[in-house]
Amino acid sequence: MTAHRDLDALDGVSFPADHTGVTPGSYGIAPTGFRLPDSTRLGAVTLRIADLDRSVAFYTDLLGFRVVERTASRAVLGVAGDDRALVVLEERPGVAPLPARGRTGLFHVAILLPTRGDLGRLVHHLASRGVAVGAGDHLVSEAFYLHDPDGLGLELYRDRPRAEWRRIDRELVMATDPVDVGAVVASGASRPWEGMPAGTTIGHVHLRVGALDAARAFYADQLGFDLMVWSYPGALFFGAGGYHHHLGANVWGGGSAGPARENEAALAEWVIEMPGMERVAAQAALDRVAEGLARGGYVVARDAEGGVSTQDPWGTAVRLIAGGSTSR
Repeated sequence: MTAHRDLDALDGVSFPADHTGVTPGSYGIAPTGFRLPDSTRLGAVTLRIADLDRSVAFYTDLLGFRVVERTASRAVLGVAGDDRALVVLEERPGVAPLPARGRTGLFHVAILLPTRGDLGRLVHHLASRGVAVGAGDHLVSEAFYLHDPDGLGLELYRDRPRAEWRRIDRELVMATDPVDVGAVVASGASRPWEGMPAGTTIGHVHLRVGALDAARAFYADQLGFDLMVWSYPGALFFGAGGYHHHLGANVWGGGSAGPARENEAALAEWVIEMPGMERVAAQAALDRVAEGLARGGYVVARDAEGGVSTQDPWGTAVRLIAGGSTSR
């Protein structure tokens, strides 16, 4: 396995040595209006795929998810001991794989495992099945990359403890360095891989966008994420509650990139959750988001639970809800 680089242009990127320790409130740039609460996490991602049987086999037999619910054209996937929806697969027969370049929308869905040992066991399992993966040490995390049967990008990663994160002024420091793959695998050698463990979540979503300034205006000033990293070549990283990023946005697809076509695999929707809020506060927060989006000229839909759905400037659907995810 070799170090993963999202762009050749990232080679040689380095940071000064005088990193400052991360403490609460010492890093990130808050949005100008509504700010997502510290409890924010990501809910289910819905993927448009061509063959449900093929994709279910990939996500369960290879990656170790379990089927929570299934119909003829749709499967909801979770992890051990938890019925919470993490990945929703929606079959669209005749769908073509997502091209490697030239499309805005999904760059990858990032699956966060609880420990380095869990990640090591999964990486060893993939290697034993002959699956080739890329790898990148992002300083805040260690990550491995592959694609699903429809060409949709996936990241498998573990976070380093926040005490090990560093910042320069108010910016969190991230990079793409080689991973010590042997050490990661060795950390999981005490027991075999038995599937995605309890506590696995969708850690972040990374999107291709058309312009970084427009991405910041939408995802920070409209939806309420903090801007965490802004010096990474061609990308911005947004988070809530001090997390390094719940969302990445890059322009590596080039200025002519357009949304995935209806006959191509795609990220159909991703969900932002605000758990732990009192009902009145949660409703007020959702109302504020909806009003801001409407003022900004975005089309807004409300669901029966009060959730707010819209699309970013490049047509990627996102839904903001209070509480935990549903499998709808």
